[in-house]
Amino acid sequence: MLIEMRLENYAVIDNLVVEFGQGLNLLTGETGAGKSILVDALALLLGDKASSDVIRPGAERALVSAVFEIEGAAEKPLTQILEANGLDESDDGSLILRREIATGGKGRVFVNNQPATVAVLRLLAPHLATVHAQNESILSFDGPARLELLDGFANSQLDAVEAGFAAWKEIRARIEELERGEQDRLRLVDLWIFQKREIEDARLQSGEDEELETEKRVLANAEKIYNAAMNAFDLLYEGNGSTASSLRAAQKQVEELVRYEPKFQEALAALETARISVEDVGATVRDYAGGIHASPEHLARVEDRLALLDRLKRKYGPTLDEVMQFGADVARKLSEVENKDEILRQLRTELGKAAGEYLRAARTLSKRRAEAARTLEKVVEAEINDLAMKSAFRIEITSSDEEGNWTGSGIDQVMYMISTNPGEPLRQLEHIASGGELSRVILALKASVEGASSPTSRKGGEKWGTQDGPSRKKGEKRGNQKTLVFDEIDTGIGGRAAEAVGKKLKSLARSNQVLCVTHLPQIATFGDHHFVIEKKETGGRTRTSIRAVTGEERTEEVARMLSGAKLTETSRRHAEQMIKANG
Repeated sequence: MLIEMRLENYAVIDNLVVEFGQGLNLLTGETGAGKSILVDALALLLGDKASSDVIRPGAERALVSAVFEIEGAAEKPLTQILEANGLDESDDGSLILRREIATGGKGRVFVNNQPATVAVLRLLAPHLATVHAQNESILSFDGPARLELLDGFANSQLDAVEAGFAAWKEIRARIEELERGEQDRLRLVDLWIFQKREIEDARLQSGEDEELETEKRVLANAEKIYNAAMNAFDLLYEGNGSTASSLRAAQKQVEELVRYEPKFQEALAALETARISVEDVGATVRDYAGGIHASPEHLARVEDRLALLDRLKRKYGPTLDEVMQFGADVARKLSEVENKDEILRQLRTELGKAAGEYLRAARTLSKRRAEAARTLEKVVEAEINDLAMKSAFRIEITSSDEEGNWTGSGIDQVMYMISTNPGEPLRQLEHIASGGELSRVILALKASVEGASSPTSRKGGEKWGTQDGPSRKKGEKRGNQKTLVFDEIDTGIGGRAAEAVGKKLKSLARSNQVLCVTHLPQIATFGDHHFVIEKKETGGRTRTSIRAVTGEERTEEVARMLSGAKLTETSRRHAEQMIKANG
Protein backbone atom coordinates (compact mmCIF):
# COMPACT_ATOMS: atom_id res chain seq x y z
CA MET A 1 0.00 0.00 0.00
CA LEU A 2 1.27 3.46 -0.91
CA ILE A 3 1.74 5.46 2.28
CA GLU A 4 3.49 8.64 1.17
CA MET A 5 4.84 10.43 -1.90
CA ARG A 6 7.31 13.32 -2.07
CA LEU A 7 8.11 15.44 -5.11
CA GLU A 8 10.78 18.12 -5.38
CA ASN A 9 11.36 20.35 -8.42
CA TYR A 10 9.13 18.11 -10.52
CA ALA A 11 7.29 19.88 -13.37
CA VAL A 12 5.40 22.78 -11.71
CA ILE A 13 5.88 21.36 -8.22
CA ASP A 14 8.64 22.82 -6.08
CA ASN A 15 8.04 20.76 -2.93
CA LEU A 16 5.09 18.51 -2.19
CA VAL A 17 4.30 15.75 0.32
CA VAL A 18 1.08 13.73 0.30
CA GLU A 19 0.01 10.87 2.57
CA PHE A 20 -2.51 8.37 1.21
CA GLY A 21 -4.79 6.06 3.17
CA GLN A 22 -6.57 2.74 2.81
CA GLY A 23 -9.52 2.43 0.49
CA LEU A 24 -10.47 4.89 -2.25
CA ASN A 25 -8.25 7.98 -2.59
CA LEU A 26 -9.67 10.55 -5.02
CA LEU A 27 -7.70 13.37 -6.63
CA THR A 28 -9.64 16.27 -8.12
CA GLY A 29 -8.89 19.76 -9.33
CA GLU A 30 -9.53 22.18 -12.14
CA THR A 31 -8.44 21.33 -15.67
CA GLY A 32 -4.72 22.04 -16.07
CA ALA A 33 -4.02 21.98 -12.33
CA GLY A 34 -1.73 18.99 -12.78
CA LYS A 35 -3.85 16.13 -11.46
CA SER A 36 -1.93 13.60 -13.53
CA ILE A 37 1.48 14.79 -12.32
CA LEU A 38 1.35 12.52 -9.27
CA VAL A 39 0.41 9.56 -11.45
CA ASP A 40 3.31 10.27 -13.83
CA ALA A 41 5.70 10.59 -10.90
CA LEU A 42 4.54 7.28 -9.44
CA ALA A 43 5.04 5.66 -12.84
CA LEU A 44 8.69 6.78 -12.72
CA LEU A 45 9.10 4.96 -9.41
CA LEU A 46 7.65 1.86 -11.05
CA GLY A 47 10.35 1.93 -13.72
CA ASP A 48 9.01 4.18 -16.48
CA LYS A 49 11.54 5.94 -18.69
CA ALA A 50 12.65 9.32 -17.30
CA SER A 51 13.24 12.58 -19.16
CA SER A 52 14.99 15.73 -18.00
CA ASP A 53 11.94 17.64 -19.27
CA VAL A 54 10.24 16.95 -15.91
CA ILE A 55 12.82 19.04 -14.02
CA ARG A 56 11.35 22.33 -12.80
CA PRO A 57 12.93 25.28 -14.69
CA GLY A 58 15.83 26.71 -12.73
CA ALA A 59 16.52 23.48 -10.81
CA GLU A 60 19.37 21.05 -11.43
CA ARG A 61 17.45 17.90 -10.61
CA ALA A 62 14.00 16.54 -9.80
CA LEU A 63 13.37 14.14 -6.93
CA VAL A 64 10.49 11.66 -6.59
CA SER A 65 10.15 9.27 -3.65
CA ALA A 66 7.50 7.00 -2.19
CA VAL A 67 7.00 4.83 0.88
CA PHE A 68 5.07 1.57 0.52
CA GLU A 69 3.84 -0.56 3.40
CA ILE A 70 4.64 -4.20 2.63
CA GLU A 71 2.59 -7.04 4.09
CA GLY A 72 0.71 -10.15 3.12
CA ALA A 73 1.32 -11.97 -0.16
CA ALA A 74 3.76 -9.36 -1.50
CA GLU A 75 6.33 -9.86 1.28
CA LYS A 76 7.98 -13.02 -0.06
CA PRO A 77 8.49 -11.98 -3.71
CA LEU A 78 9.66 -8.51 -2.73
CA THR A 79 12.12 -9.96 -0.22
CA GLN A 80 13.46 -12.31 -2.88
CA ILE A 81 13.93 -9.43 -5.34
CA LEU A 82 15.79 -7.37 -2.73
CA GLU A 83 18.04 -10.29 -1.77
CA ALA A 84 18.80 -11.16 -5.41
CA ASN A 85 19.93 -7.58 -6.01
CA GLY A 86 21.98 -7.19 -2.83
CA LEU A 87 19.52 -4.82 -1.15
CA ASP A 88 18.58 -4.84 2.54
CA GLU A 89 15.05 -4.82 3.88
CA SER A 90 13.93 -1.97 6.10
CA ASP A 91 13.46 -2.51 9.84
CA ASP A 92 9.78 -1.49 9.88
CA GLY A 93 8.47 -3.51 6.93
CA SER A 94 8.25 -0.54 4.58
CA LEU A 95 9.80 -0.14 1.14
CA ILE A 96 11.29 3.25 0.23
CA LEU A 97 11.79 4.08 -3.44
CA ARG A 98 13.61 7.22 -4.58
CA ARG A 99 14.50 8.45 -8.02
CA GLU A 100 16.55 11.48 -8.96
CA ILE A 101 16.40 12.91 -12.49
CA ALA A 102 19.27 15.25 -13.35
CA THR A 103 19.78 17.55 -16.31
CA GLY A 104 21.18 15.77 -19.33
CA GLY A 105 18.98 12.74 -18.72
CA LYS A 106 21.20 11.26 -16.02
CA GLY A 107 19.74 10.10 -12.76
CA ARG A 108 20.02 7.81 -9.78
CA VAL A 109 17.77 5.19 -8.19
CA PHE A 110 17.63 4.20 -4.51
CA VAL A 111 15.73 1.38 -2.82
CA ASN A 112 15.62 1.54 0.98
CA ASN A 113 18.28 4.29 0.69
CA GLN A 114 20.66 1.95 -1.15
CA PRO A 115 21.82 2.51 -4.75
CA ALA A 116 19.82 0.45 -7.25
CA THR A 117 18.77 0.48 -10.91
CA VAL A 118 15.64 1.16 -12.94
CA ALA A 119 15.59 -2.56 -13.76
CA VAL A 120 15.10 -3.29 -10.04
CA LEU A 121 12.19 -0.84 -9.91
CA ARG A 122 10.56 -2.72 -12.80
CA LEU A 123 10.95 -6.01 -10.91
CA LEU A 124 9.36 -4.53 -7.78
CA ALA A 125 6.55 -2.70 -9.60
CA PRO A 126 4.10 -5.62 -10.21
CA HIS A 127 3.98 -6.30 -6.47
CA LEU A 128 3.41 -2.66 -5.50
CA ALA A 129 1.10 -0.82 -7.88
CA THR A 130 -0.55 -0.82 -11.30
CA VAL A 131 -1.25 2.38 -13.24
CA HIS A 132 -4.14 2.59 -15.72
CA ALA A 133 -4.13 5.74 -17.81
CA GLN A 134 -7.17 7.17 -19.58
CA ASN A 135 -5.88 6.17 -23.02
CA GLU A 136 -4.78 2.71 -21.94
CA SER A 137 -6.11 -0.25 -23.90
CA ILE A 138 -6.02 -3.63 -22.31
CA LEU A 139 -6.42 -4.57 -25.75
CA SER A 140 -3.00 -3.15 -26.54
CA PHE A 141 -1.85 -6.13 -24.48
CA ASP A 142 0.10 -8.57 -26.57
CA GLY A 143 -0.61 -12.31 -26.36
CA PRO A 144 1.52 -12.93 -23.24
CA ALA A 145 -0.12 -10.02 -21.43
CA ARG A 146 -3.62 -11.34 -22.17
CA LEU A 147 -2.56 -14.72 -20.81
CA GLU A 148 -1.12 -13.07 -17.73
CA LEU A 149 -4.45 -11.40 -16.99
CA LEU A 150 -6.30 -14.72 -17.14
CA ASP A 151 -3.59 -16.46 -15.12
CA GLY A 152 -3.87 -13.75 -12.48
CA PHE A 153 -7.54 -14.58 -12.05
CA ALA A 154 -6.96 -18.35 -12.18
CA ASN A 155 -3.98 -18.20 -9.83
CA SER A 156 -2.19 -20.38 -12.41
CA GLN A 157 1.06 -22.04 -11.39
CA LEU A 158 3.47 -21.78 -14.34
CA ASP A 159 6.57 -23.30 -12.73
CA ALA A 160 6.14 -26.77 -14.24
CA VAL A 161 5.42 -25.41 -17.73
CA GLU A 162 8.31 -22.94 -17.62
CA ALA A 163 10.75 -25.60 -16.37
CA GLY A 164 9.53 -28.13 -18.95
CA PHE A 165 9.84 -25.65 -21.81
CA ALA A 166 13.33 -24.58 -20.72
CA ALA A 167 14.52 -28.22 -20.51
CA TRP A 168 13.07 -29.10 -23.92
CA LYS A 169 14.50 -25.95 -25.51
CA GLU A 170 17.98 -26.57 -24.08
CA ILE A 171 18.11 -30.16 -25.41
CA ARG A 172 16.82 -29.05 -28.82
CA ALA A 173 19.50 -26.34 -28.99
CA ARG A 174 22.24 -28.91 -28.25
CA ILE A 175 20.96 -31.17 -31.01
CA GLU A 176 20.87 -28.28 -33.47
CA GLU A 177 24.38 -27.27 -32.49
CA LEU A 178 25.69 -30.80 -33.03
CA GLU A 179 24.00 -31.18 -36.41
CA ARG A 180 24.69 -27.72 -37.76
CA GLY A 181 28.31 -27.11 -36.73
CA GLU A 182 29.98 -30.42 -37.57
CA GLN A 183 32.29 -29.03 -40.28
CA ASP A 184 33.34 -26.09 -38.12
CA ARG A 185 34.00 -28.38 -35.18
CA LEU A 186 36.16 -30.73 -37.25
CA ARG A 187 38.34 -27.76 -38.25
CA LEU A 188 38.73 -26.87 -34.57
CA VAL A 189 39.52 -30.36 -33.29
CA ASP A 190 43.32 -29.88 -33.39
CA LEU A 191 43.03 -26.59 -31.50
CA TRP A 192 40.75 -28.15 -28.89
CA ILE A 193 43.14 -31.08 -28.41
CA PHE A 194 46.02 -28.65 -27.82
CA GLN A 195 43.99 -26.52 -25.41
CA LYS A 196 42.73 -29.55 -23.48
CA ARG A 197 46.24 -31.01 -23.17
CA GLU A 198 47.76 -27.66 -22.12
CA ILE A 199 45.22 -27.19 -19.34
CA GLU A 200 45.32 -30.82 -18.18
CA ASP A 201 49.14 -30.88 -18.11
CA ALA A 202 49.11 -27.88 -15.77
CA ARG A 203 47.19 -29.93 -13.14
CA LEU A 204 45.39 -26.85 -11.87
CA GLN A 205 43.88 -26.55 -8.42
CA SER A 206 41.24 -23.99 -7.44
CA GLY A 207 42.76 -21.09 -5.46
CA GLU A 208 46.30 -22.27 -6.20
CA ASP A 209 47.42 -18.92 -7.63
CA GLU A 210 46.41 -17.00 -4.48
CA GLU A 211 48.29 -19.47 -2.24
CA LEU A 212 51.40 -19.22 -4.44
CA GLU A 213 51.32 -15.43 -4.37
CA THR A 214 51.36 -15.55 -0.57
CA GLU A 215 54.19 -18.09 -0.57
CA LYS A 216 56.15 -15.95 -3.04
CA ARG A 217 55.89 -12.89 -0.77
CA VAL A 218 57.18 -14.91 2.18
CA LEU A 219 60.08 -16.47 0.25
CA ALA A 220 61.12 -13.15 -1.30
CA ASN A 221 61.22 -11.53 2.15
CA ALA A 222 62.27 -14.55 4.22
CA GLU A 223 65.10 -12.81 6.10
CA LYS A 224 62.98 -9.78 7.03
CA ILE A 225 60.09 -11.98 8.14
CA TYR A 226 62.35 -14.25 10.20
CA ASN A 227 63.99 -11.31 11.97
CA ALA A 228 60.64 -9.66 12.68
CA ALA A 229 59.21 -12.88 14.14
CA MET A 230 62.24 -13.59 16.33
CA ASN A 231 62.41 -9.99 17.55
CA ALA A 232 58.75 -10.19 18.48
CA PHE A 233 59.40 -13.48 20.29
CA ASP A 234 62.26 -11.93 22.30
CA LEU A 235 60.17 -8.91 23.28
CA LEU A 236 57.18 -11.03 24.26
CA TYR A 237 58.76 -14.06 25.91
CA GLU A 238 62.47 -14.72 25.73
CA GLY A 239 64.52 -11.56 26.16
CA ASN A 240 65.51 -9.71 29.32
CA GLY A 241 62.63 -7.55 30.41
CA SER A 242 60.20 -9.33 28.07
CA THR A 243 56.49 -8.67 28.38
CA ALA A 244 55.86 -12.13 29.84
CA SER A 245 58.58 -11.60 32.49
CA SER A 246 57.14 -8.20 33.41
CA LEU A 247 53.66 -9.67 33.74
CA ARG A 248 54.94 -12.50 35.96
CA ALA A 249 56.68 -9.98 38.21
CA ALA A 250 53.53 -7.86 38.35
CA GLN A 251 51.52 -10.95 39.26
CA LYS A 252 53.73 -11.61 42.31
CA GLN A 253 53.22 -8.05 43.53
CA VAL A 254 49.46 -8.20 43.06
CA GLU A 255 49.35 -11.58 44.81
CA GLU A 256 50.88 -9.82 47.80
CA LEU A 257 48.16 -7.15 47.58
CA VAL A 258 45.44 -9.78 47.48
CA ARG A 259 46.60 -11.13 50.83
CA TYR A 260 45.51 -7.85 52.40
CA GLU A 261 42.89 -6.53 49.94
CA PRO A 262 40.68 -9.17 48.27
CA LYS A 263 39.27 -6.66 45.75
CA PHE A 264 42.48 -7.10 43.66
CA GLN A 265 41.54 -10.72 42.98
CA GLU A 266 39.95 -9.74 39.62
CA ALA A 267 43.01 -7.75 38.66
CA LEU A 268 45.18 -10.77 39.40
CA ALA A 269 43.02 -12.94 37.14
CA ALA A 270 43.26 -10.33 34.37
CA LEU A 271 47.06 -10.34 34.60
CA GLU A 272 47.09 -14.13 34.41
CA THR A 273 44.95 -14.01 31.26
CA ALA A 274 47.17 -11.36 29.71
CA ARG A 275 50.34 -13.36 30.48
CA ILE A 276 48.89 -16.51 28.90
CA SER A 277 47.88 -14.57 25.76
CA VAL A 278 51.31 -12.98 25.45
CA GLU A 279 53.06 -16.33 25.84
CA ASP A 280 50.73 -17.89 23.22
CA VAL A 281 51.55 -15.15 20.73
CA GLY A 282 55.25 -15.52 21.49
CA ALA A 283 55.11 -19.29 20.87
CA THR A 284 53.17 -18.75 17.63
CA VAL A 285 55.69 -16.30 16.12
CA ARG A 286 58.57 -18.53 17.24
CA ASP A 287 57.08 -21.58 15.54
CA TYR A 288 56.38 -19.54 12.41
CA ALA A 289 59.98 -18.30 12.30
CA GLY A 290 61.19 -21.89 12.66
CA GLY A 291 59.32 -22.84 9.48
CA ILE A 292 60.86 -20.11 7.32
CA HIS A 293 63.66 -21.28 5.08
CA ALA A 294 65.21 -18.95 2.55
CA SER A 295 65.51 -21.02 -0.61
CA PRO A 296 66.25 -19.27 -3.92
CA GLU A 297 65.56 -22.54 -5.75
CA HIS A 298 62.08 -22.91 -4.22
CA LEU A 299 61.31 -19.24 -4.90
CA ALA A 300 62.26 -19.76 -8.57
CA ARG A 301 59.91 -22.76 -8.81
CA VAL A 302 57.05 -20.74 -7.31
CA GLU A 303 57.66 -17.86 -9.72
CA ASP A 304 57.77 -20.26 -12.69
CA ARG A 305 54.50 -21.84 -11.60
CA LEU A 306 52.84 -18.42 -11.21
CA ALA A 307 54.08 -17.42 -14.67
CA LEU A 308 52.46 -20.56 -16.12
CA LEU A 309 49.18 -19.84 -14.34
CA ASP A 310 49.19 -16.21 -15.51
CA ARG A 311 49.76 -17.33 -19.10
CA LEU A 312 46.82 -19.74 -18.92
CA LYS A 313 44.57 -17.06 -17.38
CA ARG A 314 45.46 -14.60 -20.14
CA LYS A 315 44.51 -17.23 -22.76
CA TYR A 316 41.47 -18.94 -21.25
CA GLY A 317 39.96 -16.81 -18.52
CA PRO A 318 40.63 -14.10 -15.95
CA THR A 319 40.44 -16.56 -13.04
CA LEU A 320 41.85 -20.03 -12.47
CA ASP A 321 38.34 -21.45 -12.01
CA GLU A 322 37.34 -20.11 -15.42
CA VAL A 323 40.44 -21.68 -16.99
CA MET A 324 39.43 -25.02 -15.47
CA GLN A 325 35.86 -24.57 -16.74
CA PHE A 326 37.21 -23.75 -20.22
CA GLY A 327 39.15 -27.00 -20.16
CA ALA A 328 36.03 -28.92 -19.17
CA ASP A 329 34.05 -27.31 -22.01
CA VAL A 330 36.74 -28.20 -24.55
CA ALA A 331 36.80 -31.79 -23.28
CA ARG A 332 33.00 -31.96 -23.69
CA LYS A 333 33.21 -30.67 -27.26
CA LEU A 334 35.88 -33.23 -28.15
CA SER A 335 33.75 -35.96 -26.62
CA GLU A 336 30.78 -34.83 -28.70
CA VAL A 337 32.87 -34.94 -31.90
CA GLU A 338 34.17 -38.41 -31.11
CA ASN A 339 30.79 -39.76 -30.00
CA LYS A 340 28.44 -37.59 -32.02
CA ASP A 341 26.09 -40.33 -33.22
CA GLU A 342 25.67 -41.86 -29.78
CA ILE A 343 25.20 -38.46 -28.15
CA LEU A 344 22.59 -37.48 -30.73
CA ARG A 345 20.67 -40.70 -30.06
CA GLN A 346 20.71 -39.97 -26.33
CA LEU A 347 19.71 -36.35 -26.84
CA ARG A 348 16.80 -37.27 -29.13
CA THR A 349 15.56 -39.73 -26.52
CA GLU A 350 15.84 -37.02 -23.86
CA LEU A 351 14.12 -34.54 -26.19
CA GLY A 352 11.14 -36.87 -26.61
CA LYS A 353 10.82 -37.29 -22.83
CA ALA A 354 11.15 -33.53 -22.26
CA ALA A 355 8.50 -32.85 -24.93
CA GLY A 356 6.11 -35.28 -23.27
CA GLU A 357 6.63 -33.74 -19.83
CA TYR A 358 6.15 -30.24 -21.23
CA LEU A 359 2.92 -31.15 -23.04
CA ARG A 360 1.48 -32.83 -19.93
CA ALA A 361 2.14 -29.71 -17.87
CA ALA A 362 0.90 -27.39 -20.65
CA ARG A 363 -2.35 -29.34 -21.13
CA THR A 364 -3.01 -29.31 -17.40
CA LEU A 365 -2.51 -25.55 -17.43
CA SER A 366 -4.81 -25.23 -20.48
CA LYS A 367 -7.56 -27.10 -18.66
CA ARG A 368 -7.28 -24.81 -15.65
CA ARG A 369 -7.32 -21.73 -17.87
CA ALA A 370 -10.45 -22.96 -19.66
CA GLU A 371 -12.24 -23.50 -16.35
CA ALA A 372 -11.14 -20.08 -15.08
CA ALA A 373 -12.16 -18.41 -18.36
CA ARG A 374 -15.74 -19.64 -18.04
CA THR A 375 -15.92 -18.22 -14.52
CA LEU A 376 -14.19 -14.96 -15.44
CA GLU A 377 -16.59 -14.45 -18.36
CA LYS A 378 -19.56 -14.44 -15.99
CA VAL A 379 -17.84 -12.25 -13.42
CA VAL A 380 -16.67 -9.65 -15.96
CA GLU A 381 -20.01 -9.59 -17.76
CA ALA A 382 -21.79 -8.95 -14.46
CA GLU A 383 -19.26 -6.26 -13.58
CA ILE A 384 -19.68 -4.54 -16.97
CA ASN A 385 -23.46 -4.59 -16.73
CA ASP A 386 -23.21 -3.08 -13.25
CA LEU A 387 -21.56 -0.12 -15.00
CA ALA A 388 -24.66 0.95 -16.94
CA MET A 389 -23.91 -1.21 -19.99
CA LYS A 390 -25.71 -4.15 -21.59
CA SER A 391 -22.87 -6.28 -22.86
CA ALA A 392 -21.94 -9.87 -23.53
CA PHE A 393 -18.37 -10.86 -22.72
CA ARG A 394 -16.52 -13.99 -23.80
CA ILE A 395 -12.97 -15.31 -23.55
CA GLU A 396 -11.74 -17.38 -26.49
CA ILE A 397 -8.82 -19.74 -25.88
CA THR A 398 -7.09 -21.50 -28.77
CA SER A 399 -4.57 -24.22 -28.02
CA SER A 400 -2.16 -26.08 -30.27
CA ASP A 401 0.20 -28.98 -29.57
CA GLU A 402 2.39 -27.98 -32.55
CA GLU A 403 5.96 -27.24 -31.50
CA GLY A 404 5.86 -23.84 -33.19
CA ASN A 405 3.21 -22.81 -30.64
CA TRP A 406 5.16 -23.88 -27.54
CA THR A 407 6.22 -21.14 -25.11
CA GLY A 408 7.27 -20.87 -21.49
CA SER A 409 3.69 -19.88 -20.65
CA GLY A 410 2.05 -22.84 -22.37
CA ILE A 411 0.32 -23.66 -25.64
CA ASP A 412 -2.64 -21.26 -25.37
CA GLN A 413 -3.60 -17.98 -26.98
CA VAL A 414 -6.30 -15.83 -25.40
CA MET A 415 -8.63 -13.29 -26.96
CA TYR A 416 -11.20 -11.14 -25.12
CA MET A 417 -14.46 -10.67 -27.05
CA ILE A 418 -17.32 -8.29 -26.31
CA SER A 419 -20.65 -7.10 -27.66
CA THR A 420 -21.56 -3.73 -26.15
CA ASN A 421 -25.13 -3.67 -27.46
CA PRO A 422 -27.82 -6.38 -27.61
CA GLY A 423 -27.93 -8.13 -30.97
CA GLU A 424 -24.45 -7.06 -32.04
CA PRO A 425 -21.86 -9.75 -32.80
CA LEU A 426 -18.93 -10.30 -30.47
CA ARG A 427 -15.83 -8.34 -31.45
CA GLN A 428 -12.29 -8.17 -30.17
CA LEU A 429 -12.07 -5.88 -27.17
CA GLU A 430 -9.59 -3.57 -28.87
CA HIS A 431 -12.16 -2.71 -31.53
CA ILE A 432 -14.42 -0.86 -29.07
CA ALA A 433 -14.79 2.64 -30.50
CA SER A 434 -16.23 4.45 -27.48
CA GLY A 435 -13.67 5.70 -24.95
CA GLY A 436 -16.32 5.64 -22.23
CA GLU A 437 -17.18 2.01 -22.93
CA LEU A 438 -13.52 1.05 -23.02
CA SER A 439 -12.90 2.78 -19.69
CA ARG A 440 -15.70 0.85 -18.04
CA VAL A 441 -14.61 -2.49 -19.51
CA ILE A 442 -11.07 -1.94 -18.23
CA LEU A 443 -12.45 -1.13 -14.77
CA ALA A 444 -14.64 -4.23 -14.86
CA LEU A 445 -11.68 -6.42 -15.80
CA LYS A 446 -9.54 -4.96 -13.02
CA ALA A 447 -12.35 -5.30 -10.49
CA SER A 448 -12.77 -8.95 -11.49
CA VAL A 449 -9.12 -9.97 -11.62
CA GLU A 450 -7.68 -7.84 -8.83
CA GLY A 451 -10.67 -8.49 -6.61
CA ALA A 452 -10.59 -12.26 -7.11
CA SER A 453 -6.84 -12.41 -6.47
CA SER A 454 -6.93 -10.32 -3.31
CA PRO A 455 -6.25 -12.07 0.02
CA THR A 456 -9.61 -11.01 1.38
CA SER A 457 -11.52 -12.79 -1.37
CA ARG A 458 -9.56 -15.96 -1.88
CA LYS A 459 -7.31 -17.90 0.47
CA GLY A 460 -4.88 -20.73 -0.06
CA GLY A 461 -6.21 -23.26 -2.52
CA GLU A 462 -9.66 -21.70 -2.93
CA LYS A 463 -10.75 -21.08 -6.50
CA TRP A 464 -12.32 -17.93 -7.81
CA GLY A 465 -14.55 -15.65 -5.77
CA THR A 466 -16.31 -12.34 -6.24
CA GLN A 467 -14.49 -9.07 -6.13
CA ASP A 468 -16.02 -8.04 -2.84
CA GLY A 469 -14.89 -11.04 -0.82
CA PRO A 470 -16.01 -11.78 2.73
CA SER A 471 -16.46 -8.90 5.08
CA ARG A 472 -13.64 -8.20 7.52
CA LYS A 473 -14.18 -8.32 11.23
CA LYS A 474 -13.65 -5.11 13.09
CA GLY A 475 -9.96 -4.55 13.81
CA GLU A 476 -8.86 -7.32 11.44
CA LYS A 477 -5.65 -6.45 9.59
CA ARG A 478 -5.92 -6.15 5.83
CA GLY A 479 -3.98 -8.48 3.58
CA ASN A 480 -1.68 -7.31 0.85
CA GLN A 481 -2.97 -3.86 -0.10
CA LYS A 482 -1.86 -3.51 -3.70
CA THR A 483 -2.22 0.00 -5.10
CA LEU A 484 -4.35 0.45 -8.23
CA VAL A 485 -4.16 3.83 -9.96
CA PHE A 486 -6.82 5.02 -12.41
CA ASP A 487 -5.97 8.24 -14.23
CA GLU A 488 -9.22 9.79 -15.49
CA ILE A 489 -10.63 6.37 -16.36
CA ASP A 490 -14.05 8.08 -16.26
CA THR A 491 -13.35 9.84 -19.57
CA GLY A 492 -16.39 9.84 -21.88
CA ILE A 493 -19.01 8.91 -19.30
CA GLY A 494 -21.44 10.75 -17.07
CA GLY A 495 -24.76 10.52 -15.25
CA ARG A 496 -25.85 7.02 -14.23
CA ALA A 497 -22.71 5.45 -15.72
CA ALA A 498 -20.50 7.75 -13.64
CA GLU A 499 -22.32 6.78 -10.45
CA ALA A 500 -21.94 3.11 -11.37
CA VAL A 501 -18.20 3.60 -11.90
CA GLY A 502 -17.96 5.31 -8.50
CA LYS A 503 -19.66 2.36 -6.82
CA LYS A 504 -17.36 -0.08 -8.62
CA LEU A 505 -14.25 1.84 -7.56
CA LYS A 506 -15.55 1.85 -3.99
CA SER A 507 -16.11 -1.90 -4.19
CA LEU A 508 -12.63 -2.48 -5.63
CA ALA A 509 -11.16 -0.37 -2.82
CA ARG A 510 -12.42 -2.84 -0.21
CA SER A 511 -9.60 -5.24 -1.08
CA ASN A 512 -7.08 -2.87 -2.69
CA GLN A 513 -5.88 0.66 -2.18
CA VAL A 514 -7.25 2.69 -5.11
CA LEU A 515 -6.02 6.08 -6.32
CA CYS A 516 -8.29 7.73 -8.87
CA VAL A 517 -7.89 11.01 -10.75
CA THR A 518 -11.40 12.15 -11.68
CA HIS A 519 -13.27 15.16 -12.96
CA LEU A 520 -16.74 13.78 -12.18
CA PRO A 521 -18.54 14.78 -8.95
CA GLN A 522 -20.56 11.56 -9.04
CA ILE A 523 -17.32 9.62 -8.54
CA ALA A 524 -15.69 12.11 -6.14
CA THR A 525 -18.44 11.57 -3.57
CA PHE A 526 -17.48 7.89 -3.09
CA GLY A 527 -13.96 8.59 -1.79
CA ASP A 528 -12.62 7.50 1.57
CA HIS A 529 -9.97 10.23 1.19
CA HIS A 530 -10.29 13.30 -1.01
CA PHE A 531 -7.35 15.40 -2.24
CA VAL A 532 -7.58 18.64 -4.17
CA ILE A 533 -4.77 19.62 -6.52
CA GLU A 534 -4.43 23.36 -7.10
CA LYS A 535 -2.22 25.51 -9.30
CA LYS A 536 -1.37 29.03 -8.16
CA GLU A 537 0.93 31.80 -9.34
CA THR A 538 3.20 33.23 -6.66
CA GLY A 539 6.06 35.63 -7.23
CA GLY A 540 5.86 35.15 -10.96
CA ARG A 541 6.17 31.35 -10.66
CA THR A 542 3.46 28.73 -11.08
CA ARG A 543 3.24 26.20 -8.25
CA THR A 544 1.06 23.13 -7.84
CA SER A 545 0.01 22.04 -4.37
CA ILE A 546 -2.15 19.28 -2.93
CA ARG A 547 -4.27 19.18 0.21
CA ALA A 548 -6.66 16.75 1.80
CA VAL A 549 -10.21 18.05 2.16
CA THR A 550 -12.87 16.94 4.58
CA GLY A 551 -16.16 18.29 5.86
CA GLU A 552 -17.13 21.69 4.51
CA GLU A 553 -14.06 21.93 2.26
CA ARG A 554 -14.94 18.68 0.56
CA THR A 555 -18.51 19.83 0.03
CA GLU A 556 -17.19 23.02 -1.58
CA GLU A 557 -14.96 21.02 -3.96
CA VAL A 558 -17.77 18.69 -5.06
CA ALA A 559 -20.03 21.73 -5.51
CA ARG A 560 -17.35 23.33 -7.72
CA MET A 561 -17.23 20.17 -9.81
CA LEU A 562 -21.02 20.30 -10.16
CA SER A 563 -21.43 23.95 -11.09
CA GLY A 564 -18.01 25.21 -12.21
CA ALA A 565 -16.12 28.17 -10.80
CA LYS A 566 -19.29 29.95 -9.63
CA LEU A 567 -20.68 28.19 -6.57
CA THR A 568 -24.36 28.36 -5.76
CA GLU A 569 -26.33 27.37 -2.72
CA THR A 570 -28.12 24.79 -4.83
CA SER A 571 -24.86 23.15 -5.88
CA ARG A 572 -23.67 23.11 -2.27
CA ARG A 573 -26.85 21.40 -1.09
CA HIS A 574 -26.66 18.92 -3.96
CA ALA A 575 -23.01 18.16 -3.14
CA GLU A 576 -23.82 17.65 0.52
CA GLN A 577 -26.62 15.22 -0.34
CA MET A 578 -24.42 13.24 -2.75
CA ILE A 579 -21.58 12.91 -0.21
CA LYS A 580 -24.02 11.78 2.47
CA ALA A 581 -25.61 9.22 0.13
CA ASN A 582 -22.35 7.75 -1.20
CA GLY A 583 -19.97 8.11 1.76
